[in-house]
Amino acid sequence: MTFDIIKLSTAPLPLPTAWYALPLRLIIGFGFIEHGYAKLARGWENFAGILHALGMPFADLLALATIAVEIVGGALILIGAFVPLAAIAMGIVLLVAIFSVHLPNGFSSIKLQSFDASGAHFGQPGYETDLLYLAGLVALCIGGAGPLSIDGRIRARSRRAKLQS
Repeated sequence: MTFDIIKLSTAPLPLPTAWYALPLRLIIGFGFIEHGYAKLARGWENFAGILHALGMPFADLLALATIAVEIVGGALILIGAFVPLAAIAMGIVLLVAIFSVHLPNGFSSIKLQSFDASGAHFGQPGYETDLLYLAGLVALCIGGAGPLSIDGRIRARSRRAKLQS
């Protein structure tokens, strides 16, 4: 058995390449579910009030739709089901957030303003995290949902059906 530093220091690592999708699905899915749940837990009406203050039309409807997209879309990504369809709705939510909230704050998501006895104090986040989520969704759409996914099972079943016919 030889140690091959080249294989361990260059991408892709010597693993089945489809497994790249699993950590992406886990963080994107969980992240969206958490964001939707946080809006719901604080009261969807409060989120609607924020949207209204931003000048969004139909703030109540948009608040409920955003929460639904975040929770349902996040769950679909988490289980790897209908990833391209979920990604479209989730991408729209991210783009609206970028252009209506985060763009004036610049790129960086972390803006350390000060540190004192009570801890770190941060400024308003930029659009960096939204772009990371978008990039992850695009990667999942291009490369697929990977193993342990509903999309993978649907494709395998479809291939078997084509071979049998």
